[in-house]
Amino acid sequence: MRRLSARLPARVMAALAALALVMSMCGAADARDPVAQTDLGPVRGVAEQGVRVYQGIPYAQPPTGARRWTLPVRPRPWSQVRDARRPGPACAQLDEQGAVAARSSEDCLYLNVTTPSGKSAGRRPVLVYLHGGAFSSGAGSDFDARRLAATGGVVVVTVNSRLGVFGFFGHPKLPGSGSYGLADQQAALRWVRANAAAFGGDPRTVTLMGQSSGGASVCAQLTSPQAAGLFHRAIIQSGSCLQRWPKNVMAPGLEAITYWASRADIEARGTKAAGELGCAGARATTCLRSLDTGKLLTLNGRFTQPAYGTPVLPADPAAALRSGDFHRVPVMQGNTRHEHRLFTRLFELEQPIDDARYRALLTTTFGARQARRVYAEYPPRAYTRDSTGPDGAGSAAALAWAAVGTDAGWVCPTLTASKLLARHVPVYGFEFADPDVPDILGLFPKGYPTGAYHGSELPMLFDIESTSIALSPAQRHLSAQMIRYWSTFAATGDPNHAGLPRWQAYPSTQALDSAPRGISPVDASTTHHCRFWATAPRLDGGARPTGKNRVIRPK
Repeated sequence: MRRLSARLPARVMAALAALALVMSMCGAADARDPVAQTDLGPVRGVAEQGVRVYQGIPYAQPPTGARRWTLPVRPRPWSQVRDARRPGPACAQLDEQGAVAARSSEDCLYLNVTTPSGKSAGRRPVLVYLHGGAFSSGAGSDFDARRLAATGGVVVVTVNSRLGVFGFFGHPKLPGSGSYGLADQQAALRWVRANAAAFGGDPRTVTLMGQSSGGASVCAQLTSPQAAGLFHRAIIQSGSCLQRWPKNVMAPGLEAITYWASRADIEARGTKAAGELGCAGARATTCLRSLDTGKLLTLNGRFTQPAYGTPVLPADPAAALRSGDFHRVPVMQGNTRHEHRLFTRLFELEQPIDDARYRALLTTTFGARQARRVYAEYPPRAYTRDSTGPDGAGSAAALAWAAVGTDAGWVCPTLTASKLLARHVPVYGFEFADPDVPDILGLFPKGYPTGAYHGSELPMLFDIESTSIALSPAQRHLSAQMIRYWSTFAATGDPNHAGLPRWQAYPSTQALDSAPRGISPVDASTTHHCRFWATAPRLDGGARPTGKNRVIRPK
């Protein structure tokens, strides 16, 4: 089966990486720079604007040389004060030209801590953030968490974990292969448990949060027995366990995809790739570990799915969710209202979407008979009012195709996941609906009807300075409200905060918009045609659970 990253053009991968692009902050060293004592040794950060920032703290030894494709190992302690005023390298990844990206390296297992400077009555909640980027790009240090920490009164930890071929390569001769990136995240969570108090955080109140593939990582950790007790709440943004995109939806000609693959599938892919690189036979792993970073990154597109059937991830997370095999922690999850307009724009860069192409895409994706049903449910005339793009971009047909992708691939699977989760734990659903967030990707032409595109909620929570995001006064107000919701959920497992509109638990969905009365319940299932998709040919692709229900409870 052809995979997402293997088929997306370089500009797509760059766009996904750009969801995370921000400028790192480095302060000038002086006697006022704060020092925190970790269990490995002291680190010196920077104090500024009501927060203390510590960057580039190692949570595992470099996974290089003989440690390439091994489980993370605790770092060696140090005695002198370590400079933590600059981020460590991003994990090895490709740039838009297909070369090894600048400031990326296999030596990348670092995290960053941002904590409020002011005194607190007690330990602060801790938010551990996992970045998106299709499991192949981005870095934790891309996200400036000063505003989130200061406004929310929380300690924020952003994490690097191995990506692509280094995080999710599989081979029969590599124990536990296919899920090293997930193992890294667990090592980071163990570091947080040991060190949160050194930064004013409460190790008993840790929320694991992620967006896009970072959200899928949160889902994976929800279903991983080895993650028991490492976090106490979960926030999943555009990355539910059940997301499955029909063929041809994420990119022209791409087959149906999910976040997950079996270990057998990943190892078969790895064996084939190793042979192509001349590393077959008994010394395959020795040969593979001798290859340089750039040569291995040419395989990156084949290894962007975590493998299940490993000690870290024993079961397919979609099946585990259906059978109730997940940690009993409160969950907040949701999507943006127009997720797929971002990916539809990428279709348009190759060829405009008029009515004829829209019909052809539907036929290729669903077959002739089903395509007629989908066209009748999503007629272009229903999107004429929003189709204001220049030079034919953002046509009514393009927006109809985007709505199909949003509903079938993103929102309806998330709502199904919320229903399954809500059988056992409190679930708070959201839909980020602000249609006017500036383009953080530089992908949309001026005047394009972007809507609440994939990733557009990120500027509400993080500062993205390198993309010159300027929020309106109403959006700044919404940002403060969302940060209060997120931080209150991190503290209590319930997002409701005094002075904010009431947020009801599942089956309600809370719309988040900067418009007057923009924060209110919405019937997301109806808005996104989920009853229609429930009667269409199966799109979730998940196997039904068998055997007894195995409950995973936090320790």
